[in-house]
Amino acid sequence: MNPVVTAFFDEPTNTVSYVVREPDGNHCAIIDSVLNYDPSSGRTSTDSADKIVSYVLENGFKVDWLLETHAHADHLSAAPYLKKRLGGKTAIGEHICEVQKTFSKLFNFESDFPPDGSQFDHLFGDAETFAIGDLSVITMHTPGHTPACISYVSGDTAFVGDTLFMPDYGSARADFPGGDATTLYQSIHKILTLPDHTRLFLCHDYKAPGRDEYQWETTVEAQRQSNIHVGDNSSMDEFVSMRTERDATLSMPALLLPAVQVNIRAGELPPAEENGVAYLKIPVNQL
Repeated sequence: MNPVVTAFFDEPTNTVSYVVREPDGNHCAIIDSVLNYDPSSGRTSTDSADKIVSYVLENGFKVDWLLETHAHADHLSAAPYLKKRLGGKTAIGEHICEVQKTFSKLFNFESDFPPDGSQFDHLFGDAETFAIGDLSVITMHTPGHTPACISYVSGDTAFVGDTLFMPDYGSARADFPGGDATTLYQSIHKILTLPDHTRLFLCHDYKAPGRDEYQWETTVEAQRQSNIHVGDNSSMDEFVSMRTERDATLSMPALLLPAVQVNIRAGELPPAEENGVAYLKIPVNQL
């Protein structure tokens, strides 16, 4: 049984969200949703999420899960808003606890913040199975970009988050706290052991030089044959050297500071202070 996949692209963050549905029913999951955030004003909006809400409601779908592939550094999650509108359980990989421990210290979270993943409804272990209606899904722990990265595999389809980009763009960075290029290489090759025809759905696309259109679906075979960073002709040593040198030239994502401190809370804003206002912190000279 192969899922029916509908993509929603948020161009300001280059993020792709997915509604994943069982083929012969109305149960679905939403993967990697986006809450719009304007850093110049500090205002959030739900334009991207509302497109998903409209699609789900117009088709009479039932949301079972609100899934994250990792704690994103480039957009805020809309999972709490979608849960309020559509229902479903929030979930992420169990290694989110490692990310919470690192970043709750960086942002000096409130003393009673528990870095145990309890902000999510469910934490997935590696090779754990769950269902979207009658559709079976298995998890695959794929760290390297972050310790908590997880891929979701169902039938002929895998949602691989930020491990891979389109073959002409390559791979994700591995220099965030807890990231590791060697681990990322191993995770990518774990994904590439799936059957050649497996469809890989990516979390981002930035249009490689010379390509005019955004793309976010590829295959294991295409990645093995032509990924510019980690195809079959690339050794682990070559990949680690390339990734380390490349990452050293990259700027931090524009929304990393607001995004991470929200996303490790399962998409919730920090608790409001005495004046009723929630604040996002900017640690100075720490990254």
